[in-house]
Amino acid sequence: MTERLYHQNSFLYDFTASLAQVRPLDGGRQALIFDHTAFYPLSGGQRADRGWIEFVDAAGSPLAVPKVQVVDVVEEEATGDVLHIVEAAADVPEGAALRGFIDVELRQDHMQQHSGQHVLSACFLRLFAAATASFHMGEESCTIDLAIPALTPTQLEQAELLANQMVWEDRQVLMHEATPEQARQAGVRKLPEGDFATLRLIEVRGVDLCACCGTHVKTTGQIGHIQLRKVEKFKQGVRVEFVCGRRALTTARRDFQVLTEAAALVSGHIYELPAQVQKLLDSGKAAQKQQQKLQDEMAELAAQQTLSSAPLANGRKIVSAYLAVRDAAYIKLYAQKLTALAPNVIALLGAGEGTPALVFAQSPGAGFNAGAELKTLVTATGGRGGGAKDFAQGSVPSAELIPELLSRAEATARALPEFAG
Repeated sequence: MTERLYHQNSFLYDFTASLAQVRPLDGGRQALIFDHTAFYPLSGGQRADRGWIEFVDAAGSPLAVPKVQVVDVVEEEATGDVLHIVEAAADVPEGAALRGFIDVELRQDHMQQHSGQHVLSACFLRLFAAATASFHMGEESCTIDLAIPALTPTQLEQAELLANQMVWEDRQVLMHEATPEQARQAGVRKLPEGDFATLRLIEVRGVDLCACCGTHVKTTGQIGHIQLRKVEKFKQGVRVEFVCGRRALTTARRDFQVLTEAAALVSGHIYELPAQVQKLLDSGKAAQKQQQKLQDEMAELAAQQTLSSAPLANGRKIVSAYLAVRDAAYIKLYAQKLTALAPNVIALLGAGEGTPALVFAQSPGAGFNAGAELKTLVTATGGRGGGAKDFAQGSVPSAELIPELLSRAEATARALPEFAG
């Protein structure tokens, strides 16, 4: 089992150790196992450390071999070993001395997120009896899943304010070791499952006591700031997204930049954006409604003009047209207008704008089966579509196919027996 140096000192950023074992992995990678390590492996919702390894001689001077980058760190549960995953290690024997260097910025970020989670979980529990079921640390944000049906915006604000009050008070963050029974008697927030002789407890003075193997700050002031980002329903509870410390600063700066750029587009202040956006949405809806009205009137007029000059074929007026600069929505409306204006109309229409489309329609009882005819034609081209006897629509792979398909449909319509009406 690898000795974990971070259990005693989360601020240990470099250390010396000896190489206990080298294991080859798929893809040319290797897993290096040391007698002890300060690298934190992926565990308990916390992301793994990154860094690099430098091999040294007995005096601690670097050997003339390249440093190796630690790209991942995982824990082998069966043995308790910590595996340091590297792209390719130098050809050094087992037992060789080394120095490990932790990515300081990444470690500090992880300490801020994990410590902030302890404070935030304690606040939700204290205020609303909402226990934390799980914690996940992502690259950009973190989440906790709370065992509570719902949270109001006011409750979220209360929890965020209380959590940051604990940060501003700069309370101590302490580590203790205890038996499970001692931990239970001390009022630990959550005991881990399994058989443990001793537990590592993280205490946020006067705020939280929890069994945890992660890395943490020394005082809550080092968390910097806790910022809630989003809340959503998740399974039987609620998932809360948050960021802490440097992440909170980066996120706030990005939010401010986006808001500033958006406000400039509407010549307003960022605080006026909701009203300005609502105004634009209302204006857009009004314009869309007006556009739909105009399109309806245009389709009505076009249908009247077309039918006024369309000749009869076996007692029907067959309108076949490919509208290259119209879309499916328009020809659907146009077909509806054509077949509603007279009792003996068959409309065979194609649109070339957007997805190439066909619409076949007839006045009720005109003797044409729009659904069957359209499905047969478009399926043969690899397209899709269908519908009922009086109305059908579909799409084809290419607009170039539409004239030929309309021609075939028109031939079928003209071959129908005399329509008596």
